[in-house]
Amino acid sequence: MSNEPIALAKALASFEALWSPRIVSRVNDYDVRVAKVEGEHLWHVHDDTDEFFLVIDGELHIALREPAGERTVTLPTGSVFTVPRGTEHKPYAPSGAAILLFEPTGTPTVGDRHDEIPDHVDVTTGHSLDP
Repeated sequence: MSNEPIALAKALASFEALWSPRIVSRVNDYDVRVAKVEGEHLWHVHDDTDEFFLVIDGELHIALREPAGERTVTLPTGSVFTVPRGTEHKPYAPSGAAILLFEPTGTPTVGDRHDEIPDHVDVTTGHSLDP
């Protein structure tokens, strides 16, 4: 990891892959990841950890399956949302978005239980950000 400041816009401009996060920093045992997203991800669950989302640009929707039923939260630019552990969810960005995720190091972006991993997801625990 770099011991210099990281410009998120520059980090996001350094790759094109969708739904394949880059690790920009670490805080204790957590990865700080950025990702470009567009279209649908997949239904998945993180059994042992919450998942934090910050929308840097664009708009992200997160469908949730909760005990009271299914609902969708909409996150415009600058919004944050935490999906509680054990909650089945499916992020999607109809027009594309850039997001920041905060998760324990090694946490798969497709969770512990999930649908089939789409071909466009090339790594599930984040790439290191190349300088």
